[in-house]
Amino acid sequence: MTQQQYQQCIDACLECMNACNVCYISSLKEYDLAMLRDCIRLSRECAEICAFAAQAMTRGSDFVGEICELCLKACEACAAECGKHGHDHCQECAEACRKCAEACRIMAAVA
Repeated sequence: MTQQQYQQCIDACLECMNACNVCYISSLKEYDLAMLRDCIRLSRECAEICAFAAQAMTRGSDFVGEICELCLKACEACAAECGKHGHDHCQECAEACRKCAEACRIMAAVA
């Protein structure tokens, strides 16, 4: 595992964390909160898991593989949910989640 591979995954996690936070805040401002309930919940949780994964990789944690596996699952779930909604913030969140999931898939396989 090279430092560049670590950095690519860290960057993907941080980008995803930011997109999830934007989606979370923007969704709370939408008219139909009931429709976005799962989106709000998952985007918030995914942001926290992405932040944790980035921190773990930065520290060189012994559990990077397992943490990236968790991040992969959270990102896939968030991408699936946010992808159902037409709002720009949801679509941008879903795309960032898909990119992060792929980066974490690679990291989990080699860590």
